[in-house]
Amino acid sequence: MYNGANLEGDPRLEREENGHDFLEPVQDHQGKVTFEEYLAAAKRQREYEENEHKGISPSPDSVSTNEKSSKAAEVQESALTAEEMERINARRALRSASWAAVFYLITTDILGPFNAPYAISQTGYVPGVILYFVMGVAACYTGLLLWWLFLHLDSDTFPVKTYSDLAERIYGRTSRHIVSILQSIQLIINVGTICLSNGQSLSQISKGHLCFAVCIVIWAIVGMGIGQIRSLKSYGWLANSAVWINLAIIFISMGFVAHSPPNYAAAESAYGIGIGPIEKSAFVSLPLSSKVNGIMNMVFAYGGAMIFPEMLAEMRRPWDFWKGMCCAQLLIFVAYLLYGLFVYSYQGQYTLGLAYQGVSKYAWQTVGNVLALITGIIAAGLYGNIGIKVAYYSIVEDMFGGPPLISRAGRFIWTGMVFLYWALAFIVGAAIPQVQTISGLVAAICIMQFTYTFPPALIFGFYFLKDGRDSSGRISWYQGFFGGYWWFKIFNFFLALAALSMACLGMYGSGTAIQETFKTSQATSFGCAAPV
Repeated sequence: MYNGANLEGDPRLEREENGHDFLEPVQDHQGKVTFEEYLAAAKRQREYEENEHKGISPSPDSVSTNEKSSKAAEVQESALTAEEMERINARRALRSASWAAVFYLITTDILGPFNAPYAISQTGYVPGVILYFVMGVAACYTGLLLWWLFLHLDSDTFPVKTYSDLAERIYGRTSRHIVSILQSIQLIINVGTICLSNGQSLSQISKGHLCFAVCIVIWAIVGMGIGQIRSLKSYGWLANSAVWINLAIIFISMGFVAHSPPNYAAAESAYGIGIGPIEKSAFVSLPLSSKVNGIMNMVFAYGGAMIFPEMLAEMRRPWDFWKGMCCAQLLIFVAYLLYGLFVYSYQGQYTLGLAYQGVSKYAWQTVGNVLALITGIIAAGLYGNIGIKVAYYSIVEDMFGGPPLISRAGRFIWTGMVFLYWALAFIVGAAIPQVQTISGLVAAICIMQFTYTFPPALIFGFYFLKDGRDSSGRISWYQGFFGGYWWFKIFNFFLALAALSMACLGMYGSGTAIQETFKTSQATSFGCAAPV
């Protein structure tokens, strides 16, 4: 996900500038390589990187080839053509990101913390603080799991470029398609949510004189235009500027909130509650579905794990990823929590799903809305670009054997997919005109899986395969479960089940919240009444 990321100087852009798209498959080895050969090739890759870091010229003799798997990996590498080796060398040259760059990318490749105050308002001070902390620790742990898996499965010969690559090497081809589909769903709902939030901003700016469905469709049409840009390099300076604009919205809205009453009219339109005293509580007495939906909005804070493998793929020393990731998760936890607590303390039950729209004075509303329109369309363009590429490679090229994206035929297919993608985004935003509930829904369906369910499931499968081979090369289920560090595997197995259960609860909570909100909100599906 890219939402205001610092893409200027990003090696992904250099690859596109040189004619290679960052998601373009280097080579399809699936079905030809064993799990042990992936491990051996990854070991050789890490030793190559370490030698390069120390200034030692690596050679084939610098790595032991006594093991059968290492020999098999060498055979695979020696069988590559000159063109394939040239592409591998080019890939090595593109590995240039540092852990500091990863820190910056993770902190900016997330949705802005504008829904954090709403999340706190649905749970209360005590659960809000505890849950943000617990989920932050868990997200840091699962991020380390993805890092560990990458180190042991990635190599220049068999590169890991996306999350789905990790899933396929452990659980097979079907898991790759599942991950790709969920990734596409997450991206398209994110785009739909941004169209919805921009529609709300435009509706507030126009003082409700524009039909709300028209406000959303305007941004879908704009997206169809900017979606024709295939290269991420064209978004570089825009994405960089969006970071600072988002920070400006945060600090400006905090100042406005501290010096004005809540936006009672918007709260009545969104929640059906009238003017009254502001209520704040350590524990709120709301239905379970509302609390669960609030928790799912918190999950958004840690939704960057979907692209961790991609970030790792661009690092010169992937071993250092943990530094940038841990620091980024700490900063995200502090920023989201402080902003959420601050706004909730001033607005209580009147806190809106997008905090900057909860300002009561029209002039102050407009400042936040105009700035949010700029960052929103940049973010939507970036999300759409990535989402369409994921769909193109997974469906057009992978499933149907269609033409490469960089071809002339690929250009025409891309254009058609752009129109279809943004039309679907409009449907998502207009069908459920509730930012706070649709955010919870995508968190439950997708973000929970990428951040909390898949990483422990993948590490369990990794060590199950690694420990479960018997002398004949067949998998022993008993050895897979109880061989090696059995307690670590069992812990992650149940952690994945717990996260999946929480995701199911989140789907229930968000679905119920959508139903309840439709009963009180003035907005209807594809209607003209605005939810703010």
